[in-house]
Amino acid sequence: MTFQPAEQPTLYFIGVTTAQSSIMRVFPAWASHLGLKDARIKGMDFAIPSEPEAYRRAVAFIRDDPLSRGALVTTHKLDLFAACRDLFEIIDPLAALTAETSCLSKKNGALACHAKDPITAGLAIDGFLPPRHFAKTAGALFCMGAGGASIAITWHLLQGSRGADRPSRIVVSDRDPGRLRHIRAIHRAMGADVPVDYLPASGTEDNDKALAGLPPASLVINATGLGKDAPGSPLGDAARFPQGAIAWDLNYRGDLVFLDQARGQAKAAGLQVEDGWTYFLHGWTQVIAEVFGIAVPTSGPDFEAVGRVAAQASGRAP
Repeated sequence: MTFQPAEQPTLYFIGVTTAQSSIMRVFPAWASHLGLKDARIKGMDFAIPSEPEAYRRAVAFIRDDPLSRGALVTTHKLDLFAACRDLFEIIDPLAALTAETSCLSKKNGALACHAKDPITAGLAIDGFLPPRHFAKTAGALFCMGAGGASIAITWHLLQGSRGADRPSRIVVSDRDPGRLRHIRAIHRAMGADVPVDYLPASGTEDNDKALAGLPPASLVINATGLGKDAPGSPLGDAARFPQGAIAWDLNYRGDLVFLDQARGQAKAAGLQVEDGWTYFLHGWTQVIAEVFGIAVPTSGPDFEAVGRVAAQASGRAP
């Protein structure tokens, strides 16, 4: 990958298939709406996995190029942080705790890394969970995938300030034992007092079995990237969601098999089914606010207006 100096203020999107993302159409509309009329966005695609040196070249370029303002990082949050930690001059407390970065910015010329996901995941979750859902139902949380998104989600839902409104237990599954060890270490560092099971899942059968053991009204999340970064679902076609469960796919584009599975059972099982669109809105707008030093609303009419601009630009049905 070669890098050309930016000719106008530029936000980079570090991902896998960035050209396919709605953000490439949404960002110009947001830039106009938010008063960033000379800003642009540019994708940087990396394979899964990529060599650490590839991440280091990209981060060093952003650091040293005057008009390269920062980046949003998806999929590569953990690997990029591990490869580039010594390049960051500022590491925010959540990035230090989670050992990941979803946002790069510059503060008075110093390269900063931030973990925005614990904040943006919380905004998305609290936007669709019924009030005091876990306190009222004793539902559990099942996160399929132990990467940065699951770290963020579990961090948010394990906060002691939530009191009784926390999952009765948590199950986190992943193919990679190293990812499971990493998220376990974070939970220990937090002093988490909710029971957590860390499940090695070599295939859909393991996830299907875990799903079958969940209580009613559990929150079931596809945080694997399957359905977007790669085809398919972490669940088999015979999997059955608990009665009254909430099924959340962090994806909003792709083949979205997990969403189709949940929607197919929604009426019979009384499911609430959510895609990743609102998570997308919060994730991007909070990074834009950090990188360009502006305020972007997180709720209310002004946030709804930001969502309408994005929906119109992306062609998303109302």
